[in-house]
Amino acid sequence: MNGAVGWGARLMNSSIAGMFPWILFSLLVGPGRYEPAAALALAVAVVLVLLRRRPIFLELAGLVFFGALTVIGMIVLPDTLRWLETYADETSNVTLAALACGSLAVRAPLTVPYARKQVPRAFWHTPDFPRTNRVLTAAWAVAFLVAAVAGGVGGVVLHNPDNLWTGWIIQVVAFVTAARFTEWYPAVVRARLDPAGGPVPPVRSLLMPFVGLLIPMGVLVLLLGGAPRWFAVALMVVGVVLARALRKEVAIEEQESGRDLK
Repeated sequence: MNGAVGWGARLMNSSIAGMFPWILFSLLVGPGRYEPAAALALAVAVVLVLLRRRPIFLELAGLVFFGALTVIGMIVLPDTLRWLETYADETSNVTLAALACGSLAVRAPLTVPYARKQVPRAFWHTPDFPRTNRVLTAAWAVAFLVAAVAGGVGGVVLHNPDNLWTGWIIQVVAFVTAARFTEWYPAVVRARLDPAGGPVPPVRSLLMPFVGLLIPMGVLVLLLGGAPRWFAVALMVVGVVLARALRKEVAIEEQESGRDLK
């Protein structure tokens, strides 16, 4: 129980929590799914705001944005609703990227309120604190821009908002990259500032989540199409091989750490 509470607290203190309604909407919305996607994103945004003692700008922005989308979905004509089903995900992704870029322009990165929940107050005014948050906010901006471009290609070029690659896989990879980078990069900064606290996390630890994605990606491609069967099988095989290699490296590192402690 304590582990679940601790995990929940860590998630709430991460900028990933604030991004979650936007990610959820981007991945769920599509033909025939606009209203439930907007309503679910709004529900998550409401929960986030209610759980905070002090509102955070990103979560308030999500509450307003998805509240507006939900109301619009209830009153628009069918033709407009079909347009929203096709392009609302690009609209939300571009909006979030614009918010991130705007926050960088005014020197108030979106990730700062979350970082202040994890970093002692004594470090808030050091040069590394704002620099780290600028990097993290920029990473999220890039992720949502990639998702917007992918969705735009699916809707405008391929005329298929539900394309497996542009509608889900590329966007999931972009969001997972930003989420993992949000955890990895601050750990790198901390390790460089305090070498006694442990080694700098290797780049391969940044790439580890993709190993877990390769196998389900291969299964989805195999079941839903979007690429030749051999490509789907290759994704799964590569995922298995890389997972075994990473487990072996982790085991070796743990053995070496054990020897150092002795």
